[in-house]
Amino acid sequence: MREFIKNVINKAPKADYLEIRVEETQTTRIDFVGKELENIGNTTKIGGNVRALVNGGWGFVSFNAIDQLDTFIELAVKEATTTSKTKFQLAPVKPVTDYKIIGTGLKPSSGKDPKGISLEEKHDLCQRYNSLILNCSPLIQTSKVTYRDTYKKGYFVNSEGSDILQDKIFTGISFLALAKNGMNVQQAQTSFGNYRGYGTVEKLESKAEEVAKLSVDLLKAKSVTGGKYTVVLDPQLTGVFIHEAFGHLAEADHIYENEKMEELMRLGKRFGVDDLCIVDNATLPDEAGSYFYDEEGVPATKNYLVKDGIFSHRLHSRETAAKMGESPTGNARAINYNFEPIVRMSNTYLEPRNLTFEEMLSDIKDGIYAKAYIGGNTDCEMFTFSAQQAYLIKNGKIDNLVRDVVLTGNVFETLMNIEAIGNDLILFGGLGGCGKGGQSPLPVSDGGPHIRIKNILIG
Repeated sequence: MREFIKNVINKAPKADYLEIRVEETQTTRIDFVGKELENIGNTTKIGGNVRALVNGGWGFVSFNAIDQLDTFIELAVKEATTTSKTKFQLAPVKPVTDYKIIGTGLKPSSGKDPKGISLEEKHDLCQRYNSLILNCSPLIQTSKVTYRDTYKKGYFVNSEGSDILQDKIFTGISFLALAKNGMNVQQAQTSFGNYRGYGTVEKLESKAEEVAKLSVDLLKAKSVTGGKYTVVLDPQLTGVFIHEAFGHLAEADHIYENEKMEELMRLGKRFGVDDLCIVDNATLPDEAGSYFYDEEGVPATKNYLVKDGIFSHRLHSRETAAKMGESPTGNARAINYNFEPIVRMSNTYLEPRNLTFEEMLSDIKDGIYAKAYIGGNTDCEMFTFSAQQAYLIKNGKIDNLVRDVVLTGNVFETLMNIEAIGNDLILFGGLGGCGKGGQSPLPVSDGGPHIRIKNILIG
């Protein structure tokens, strides 16, 4: 396949720049909803796309008929000659020839390849988890167990001489439990997913039971009293906050097109205390957002978005890097070959510091401990997040479970109000992912340690 693509691109019509991506994908899907098996099976597909840059204009064509690749290149070049009054440019990068395997799932010595597990065995695993949820309590109304593994062989060739092949296999599972008592309906969910192989989804019986028990416990929990609190976020909610409320603001395609955003996200601006460091790092082994090269063939990097409280780096594609006079960061990503790459996060987290969880709680007289995430939204610098579960903090101790905990505020004020950072960094991947520009879900991980924030508005 690599030789075929290179031969075609070498004979292509004249363009300032050409790139071809081809993906061969095999996916296993299993879905239990309540007592019913709603979906099970394997699918295979192949497809690709061509991007052409001619006189500053882009052309993009996606396809499934690989044998007609030369025709699709001609179409992309023709489209590029007739589009955009804006003169797009690409920041220079060094051409690469490489072959990489992403994750331990494809390395027999260190991980279990899900392709070697029968569909029947995967079905039985999901059925067992589903039964644990349904049998937890008579108050459980329904359940959902979703399993996916996706093997993708991705080829990238461009007219500058890059020739890259990346093999990867993602494995993930999610659990949801819905409990009901009269008109009171509560739900809980969790998800696991990464490139570590089939072991990622095994031995999760206790996690399935925890989800079911939490949905039942929430039926008895009282709604929180609204107001301003000192709030401790668990590592998962820390990660969601950092990803959604700040990470998207650091994506350069949000910035250069918006004067307000350019001022808000000015490099060198202080966004928090000296201990605050926010990182986007695609080079971490086996995480959901990890890769060796992005969809433009740019090597993955580790970037300090915030270093010692100061905004230090934006995330870039080659195009945004050229527009802003900065270096590409390897963050041009697409969920599949039907889409053009856009600037996206990878593994985004807040770096840990020295405090233990108990030390963080010790001097809080009246606060809230918020865990996990069930929804929310961001609008520029404003955010609203709903915690899946939360507990009152009374005199330094965890107290009663409460529900309907919604955290609201301005991201920049909230970052400045972080007054304690824990020592227990955890990253979370999952079957879900990041959504942007109509592309969802894109595999990412996010996380951090426990953090304590003062003056959070809870409603």
